[in-house]
Amino acid sequence: MTAVVTGIGVIAPNGIGTEAYWSAVLGGRSGIGRITRFDPSGYPVRLAGEIRGFTAAEHIPGRLIVETDRWTHLGLAAADMALTDAGADPAAFPEYEMAVTTSSSSGGTEFGQREIERLWRDGPRHVGAYQSIAWFYAATTGQISIRHKMRGPCGVIATEQAGGIDVLAQARRLVRDGARLVVTGGTDASLCPYGLTAQLATGMLSTGRYLPFDTAACGYLPGEGGAILIVEDGSRPAARPYGEIAGYAATFDPPPRSGRPPALRRAIEGALADAAMSPADIDVVFADAMAVPELDEREATAIAEVFGPFGVPVTAPKTMTGRLYGGGAALDVATALLALRHQIIPPTVGVRDVPARYAIDLVSDLPRPSRLRGAMVIARGHGGFNSVLIVTSPQGERDDGTHSRRAAEADARGRRRR
Repeated sequence: MTAVVTGIGVIAPNGIGTEAYWSAVLGGRSGIGRITRFDPSGYPVRLAGEIRGFTAAEHIPGRLIVETDRWTHLGLAAADMALTDAGADPAAFPEYEMAVTTSSSSGGTEFGQREIERLWRDGPRHVGAYQSIAWFYAATTGQISIRHKMRGPCGVIATEQAGGIDVLAQARRLVRDGARLVVTGGTDASLCPYGLTAQLATGMLSTGRYLPFDTAACGYLPGEGGAILIVEDGSRPAARPYGEIAGYAATFDPPPRSGRPPALRRAIEGALADAAMSPADIDVVFADAMAVPELDEREATAIAEVFGPFGVPVTAPKTMTGRLYGGGAALDVATALLALRHQIIPPTVGVRDVPARYAIDLVSDLPRPSRLRGAMVIARGHGGFNSVLIVTSPQGERDDGTHSRRAAEADARGRRRR
């Protein structure tokens, strides 16, 4: 059974709402700046992708605001956006044929920090009752399910950055098992002292810029936000799919050798096999782009081994948002689907000097119009998780071959430059 994405809701550092985000991405506008949610002067990392201008009260009931953490506020708002975009009214679906599955990385860190501070400062009687649920990694799934009366299979996957891909694969399984609509994806909001300190423990954060695949790469910058997507079985006549979930695979590669090319390559090849596609069927790869030199080279090696040296355009729009942990790969998939719809590859901003030994065709600075039918998204989660998802244009658009001459010519120019 086909699993198609019919709705997208984005809340990102460089745009609230899918249209605003996509415009920012194509315009190369970054949402990364100095942290303002707390004073970062005492921390080595002072830059992040913050969401500015988001007011929870404009999107969710006041009762839920005090009961839940910011990451759940973002998830609830993005879910509403995605349902509206899909034209899907939950009241029109049987309750037990709707499901929710989201990714989680750090949970409700800001809420948890506030309550822990009260515990230390004032004692246990001053800790709020909602501490028991607001920090919980399944809180966003639960709140979306409750709000929209979605009583089908509900769950959460905690595989850090890779989770945004893993939950989409789970959504496809649920659709194949009979769910008519699945709310999926993820958000994150760990820009608080507790959250940042936990992230610093990996030793992979940058104290300056975020420049994946560049000779100046020195780590990534964190961010908040993500994307929620609506996955359906393709039977609803009013739906206008962005694309189909065509293939998926995951491997596990535990530390200290996490992200080795053989393991990542197996995930890439497994996703192609699952989709019954060849490397030639993939028109763009959205890279994990860790910006840690050793890990960048491992990813580049895996891509070049499968697709050939400079064999496929590669991009990493997350240079404009930072890595969003539980929300990151879901946002990458949303971006890939938008690229398929608009037939253009978004850029990787800021990168100037890609080592020749990487042998990848990195789309940098400016968008590249191109004939796009299949897109691959790669994600690696801290701790050894490798996940790869393939999305394709809706079936009719893949088969009719109607792409503009201008896009085809631009694609040919891009390939000649390699």
